[in-house]
Amino acid sequence: MFYIPLMSDTVIIGAGMTPLGKHLDRSVRSLAAEAVTAALDDAGLGKERIDAAWFCNTRQGALEGQHGVRGQASLRAYGFEGIPIFNTDNACASSSSGVFQAFAAVESGLVEVALVVGAEKMNYPDKRIEMFEAFKGSWDRELADDHIAALLAIGEGVDPPEGNVDSAERSVFMDIYAAQARFHMKTFGTTARQIAAVAAKNHNHSQLNPFAQYRFPLTIDEVLADRMVVWPITRSMCAPMSDGACALIIASRRFTQTLNGGRRAVNIRGIGVSSSSNRTAAQYDRHLTRVAADRAYARAGIGPEDVSVAELHDASAIAEILHSENVGFCTYGDGGAWAESGETQLGGRLPINVSGGLLSKGHPIGATGAIQIFELVTQLRGEAGNRQVEDARIGLAENGGGFHGLEEAACVVTILEAPEI
Repeated sequence: MFYIPLMSDTVIIGAGMTPLGKHLDRSVRSLAAEAVTAALDDAGLGKERIDAAWFCNTRQGALEGQHGVRGQASLRAYGFEGIPIFNTDNACASSSSGVFQAFAAVESGLVEVALVVGAEKMNYPDKRIEMFEAFKGSWDRELADDHIAALLAIGEGVDPPEGNVDSAERSVFMDIYAAQARFHMKTFGTTARQIAAVAAKNHNHSQLNPFAQYRFPLTIDEVLADRMVVWPITRSMCAPMSDGACALIIASRRFTQTLNGGRRAVNIRGIGVSSSSNRTAAQYDRHLTRVAADRAYARAGIGPEDVSVAELHDASAIAEILHSENVGFCTYGDGGAWAESGETQLGGRLPINVSGGLLSKGHPIGATGAIQIFELVTQLRGEAGNRQVEDARIGLAENGGGFHGLEEAACVVTILEAPEI
């Protein structure tokens, strides 16, 4: 697929989110309302100026029985009436997929101002079985046994040290990530300590993020000593179950001229989207994230060397290593050593997951992609405070969702550019 680099006419003019955590006394619509209010305030708009909305959620059907019209229910409660509202469920890539759809609508001229909302509640103490069962909706249920067996098989041949006992309660995705970690270990020599370096870095970053679910530091040794989930993945290497919401307002560049010149408008320079393919484990250079990243770079007219700051989908610490390779920040096999070198921490050559990442900031599945973009918008505006990346001009967000075959089922890579001065 060939893309001609184009100067996008579409920008992000508003961004807002809730703190992430276990919001046991909050509803999906309550969390959504808080994020929407923050985004509208950030843009300086009233809700009557929104032309269309995308509502992104994965869990409300499984855990509350709200299988349809989720966006209509939440946004009508906020006061939106008459506008088109679209419901987007694409597993962990739901809200980045909503951003792609809203971008396409604005870029084509169908709408002038669009709202994207990602809102999720994952914590229901009285529904523990259902909470974990809901993860199984993010793969092909008919082929699940075959796909899981194939994924687990790629990690065979690397045995855990004696005495490592797996935790009983976990998402099956952690077994998948553990298998991917073992494959990387036997193929490239990646170590558990390098994987732990990612988790320690992201926990340390999250201390600086007031929206993060976890805000305490960890050392590499503390990550390695934490409770084993499934070797080599410890608890600190896993993203938590999170509740929270994020809203983004996407508009045409022409519209921003009415907003004080649009001086805080962040340009959507390129987006690439992909789905899984039938590949072997050895064909890692055909990973769907590499495909999505190549499409995003081609649309943006830049390369990975131009990126200043990145948010990568670290649902487990090994995923940051894999995706730093997949988006071209380093060569295949070098992700572990690169993470351990310190180059990806705040102040390094290319800071990754300065927000704390999914590992420590939190992972409210349907909202995660929008939250990654919220962080990049904040960074590119120069408004990130003591976690600000110096001279941030180009930001990249990589957001994967579900599993199908040997990889995620969906991926969206979004490239943003700092406001024009």
